[in-house]
Amino acid sequence: MTANTVAGGGVDDWDAHWVDYGDANERNPAQHYRRELALFLAGRFEEPSRLLDIGSGNGDLLAAAERRWPAARLAGLELSPAGVAESRRKVPRAKFEVRDLIRDPEPLSDDAGWATHAVCSEVLEHVDDPVLFLRNARGWLAPGCRVIVTVPGGPMSAFDRHIGHRRHFSPLDLNRVMSSAGLGVRLTAGAGFPFFNLYRSLVIARGDSLIDDATAVARGAVPARIVGAAMEVFRPLLSLSLPRSTLGWQTIGVAEELPANSAVR
Repeated sequence: MTANTVAGGGVDDWDAHWVDYGDANERNPAQHYRRELALFLAGRFEEPSRLLDIGSGNGDLLAAAERRWPAARLAGLELSPAGVAESRRKVPRAKFEVRDLIRDPEPLSDDAGWATHAVCSEVLEHVDDPVLFLRNARGWLAPGCRVIVTVPGGPMSAFDRHIGHRRHFSPLDLNRVMSSAGLGVRLTAGAGFPFFNLYRSLVIARGDSLIDDATAVARGAVPARIVGAAMEVFRPLLSLSLPRSTLGWQTIGVAEELPANSAVR
């Protein structure tokens, strides 16, 4: 993640975000669906040897990757020190770095061109300049690195706005962002129809009440396990959603880092 100005002139506080909503995020069936989709796409043709999570949050994606590919080397870039601290607790053998990819885009020499595979999942909707964000992340990617991006599509909920979503993306939008960042785009598509869409429709219908519920859980007024158990009901249902559909409200992209002589940074 990176720092961004939000409506009203404030700034996203990602330390507070991961402290307040980290547990709910881990239990969220939509997040589980996205993680599984991203990891499936990342390893579809070959098992990752060095996997980078760009905007690694609180480490849930790399924790899932470790279970799937125990021999892979893992690393994450994340703006929030609180997120990085939690990630290191969950995946002690992975390398996590506090990094603002807008203001501090140069990798250390040992990290330049490191990743054979990279995932950027549910990050670009939070940044003011997603093209610059992805372009700067390319310094960590080896030539031929397989890059998986997931971003929300479809309508925006009140909770999406509350946690700082700037925009949602159609497949065409995502294609333009990735290609403008200098990546070689192989696929952009919708996913998640019909059950992911159904879940998202319920989230949208809850409006501001979902913000109140999430705040109550964060403050301990409602036990997280109760909310988590309710959300878990949706997990097997979301797994039945179509992995590709023009009607899906989850947007996915597959790209690769091109050789230096064929792409402009």
